[in-house]
Amino acid sequence: MSTRTPQLHKWPHKSEPTEESVTAEMKKHGFKVYDRQTIPGWFERSRHSHDFDEIRGALDGVTTFHFDSGPLTVEAGDILIIPAGVPHEVKTHNSRSFTAFKGSVTGARSVTEHGDGRGSLESLQGASEGEA
Repeated sequence: MSTRTPQLHKWPHKSEPTEESVTAEMKKHGFKVYDRQTIPGWFERSRHSHDFDEIRGALDGVTTFHFDSGPLTVEAGDILIIPAGVPHEVKTHNSRSFTAFKGSVTGARSVTEHGDGRGSLESLQGASEGEA
């Protein structure tokens, strides 16, 4: 990726996004999907960055990525490309869950924490294991 600025691509179709159509849009940008994640309403993810260029393909709901350059709100069908090393937080400012495919150029997940790790995949897994 030649730019260090996040890029938000609004859903270009006049149809509801589906798993297949969102995945196809992600692949057009050269990314490989590595996960599908649903986060709850009022979710907060502490400051972190990705070690590889990352992509989000939103399937349902709305959430906001907070970058130093300003917030970007992502809703169903949108594609967000996050350059490697760009710190950000994620906050859902409503009670609805948000579901998105996650991917990277390599197809692998690699994260650098800049905060306490709150809301990370690892902390979410630990919370669900503790409830079991």
